[in-house]
Amino acid sequence: MVWSLLVILINFAGALAIFLFGMKLMSEGLQKIAGSKMRTVLASATSNPLKGILAGTVVTTAIQSSSATTVMVVSFVNAGLLSLAGAIAVIMGANIGTTVTAWIITLFGLGEASGAFSFPLLAMAVSLPFMFSKRDKLKSIGEFIIGLALLLIGMEFLQGAMPNLEEYPRFLEALGQLSGYGFWSILIFILIGAALTCVVQASAAMMAITLVMCYKGWIGFDVAVALVMGQNIGTTITANLAAMVANSTAKKAARAHFVFNVLAVVLFLLCFRPLMQFIAHLMLSLKGISPYDPDSARASQAIPLALSIFHTFFNVVGTLVMVWFIPQIIAIVNRMVKTTAEEGEDEFRLKYIAGGYMNTSEIGIEAAKQEIETFSERVLRMYTFLPGLRTATSEEEFSNIVKRIEKYEAITDRMELEITRYLTKISEGDHSRYASQRISSMLRIIDNLESIGDAIYQLAMIRKNKRDTAVHFDQTLNERLAHMNDLVQRSLEVMDANLHGHYHLINLDAAYDAEKAINAYRDELRQKHLNDLREGVYDYSIGSVYSGLYSLYEKLGDYVINVSEAIDSSRKEAATEEEERLQKEHDITADAR
Repeated sequence: MVWSLLVILINFAGALAIFLFGMKLMSEGLQKIAGSKMRTVLASATSNPLKGILAGTVVTTAIQSSSATTVMVVSFVNAGLLSLAGAIAVIMGANIGTTVTAWIITLFGLGEASGAFSFPLLAMAVSLPFMFSKRDKLKSIGEFIIGLALLLIGMEFLQGAMPNLEEYPRFLEALGQLSGYGFWSILIFILIGAALTCVVQASAAMMAITLVMCYKGWIGFDVAVALVMGQNIGTTITANLAAMVANSTAKKAARAHFVFNVLAVVLFLLCFRPLMQFIAHLMLSLKGISPYDPDSARASQAIPLALSIFHTFFNVVGTLVMVWFIPQIIAIVNRMVKTTAEEGEDEFRLKYIAGGYMNTSEIGIEAAKQEIETFSERVLRMYTFLPGLRTATSEEEFSNIVKRIEKYEAITDRMELEITRYLTKISEGDHSRYASQRISSMLRIIDNLESIGDAIYQLAMIRKNKRDTAVHFDQTLNERLAHMNDLVQRSLEVMDANLHGHYHLINLDAAYDAEKAINAYRDELRQKHLNDLREGVYDYSIGSVYSGLYSLYEKLGDYVINVSEAIDSSRKEAATEEEERLQKEHDITADAR
């Protein structure tokens, strides 16, 4: 008995692994096709709830993972790309998008249907030049088809791994007892569904297992519905795990996912019995079979389809009702998560890639882009501390600013290391030439951002040494350095704007104008400095510190323009690749004629 149970568990785990791997391959293939557009779609969801729901539905349908969508949403909220209200709307849409998986399994993955479709799909992917094509999109389509085939094969093996319950009367008796408490049984199985989904970390896998259990006649319709509602609650654990290292607003978005799904379950429990009867009548009209048919064999044939109908109905209707209560959901999560006055501004924290969920290169690149934007904001913030070193009125104030700059410099070192490590990891994957160029450009960008942080730190150290050695500038020198500080500030703002926008829309002219202004003023200061030294306006000790400061400002400006040039190289590669694609399509059309 023990040995037979062990064999069943091993077979079941293997079948589930094939299913999950197929799901992953499907998702990654679709992400490579549309991954670079995911950020744009989600970022556009801020204007109204309807757009947010639509964006969440589209993205989740495309990448076949509600967990991936919600993790992206949490990260976007954390980075300030999405408002909390917009994030809640997207999460509601993600719940709708995830119903597609249940329909794929119901229509193609149960009974003989799985074998009928899986091997022809594999043959299609191998026989057509998808996997061997140099065109990245065709390779990605091939990955998607193979993933779908493996998903269906996994479903077939899951069905085969399910034992005959008549051989295990104790288990059948325990299942019957749990099902015999009326409405309390529904609550019990909701908790079981939530707990199992938390453990498996994949609501699609739990949905597949539930459908197979229905098909095998293990559980009735009411129990299956309860498990599905529990799965909707359990799947929220992924976003909440991702939000553990995020700011309070991102934590609120993750909690909102949980609150929304719990409230939807409560709403449907209030009208549970009428809703079940409605679906039973609908099945009789569509298939002539009821999920409550006294003949258990006939009922087991009807339950998977009825369950998919309920799953879709539950998420669509739940969203349409709960969307009107977004302000109330926000009020609830505001009570659950308290916002501190200062969100750990001076602490090191990767905002977008810390969770590690996005391992597909196309989406991973977008994740890195958001992290680089945060890096840019960090060095801009660090730069704003410099004027305070000149205007500090006490040793304590001066020392606190120096310590803060030192802390930020250490943070920039860590950010460079972590983002470089992340980009290096995703560069090992299979991705397009443009993606490869973007990774290369991003590595240059973060190297120069870290150099900007170093230069700011060096400027602070020169100021500290100046104060320690009692070197004093007159008003003229201070005004000249203040103007140079403003010119570099302008160049940093242009750089930051270019990093936050689409790389193909980079304003390179503004970046070069800012750089030229810095260089021209540096030349002017150098000439005046030499004249002042000859005329004895100030001595060499003052002149040495002064020249060191304006020269370092100019060097900082060089690092800034390097960032914009790295962005531009990525833009040029994208333009070149697009031209080559259009030329190939033109050649193919010409050959066909």
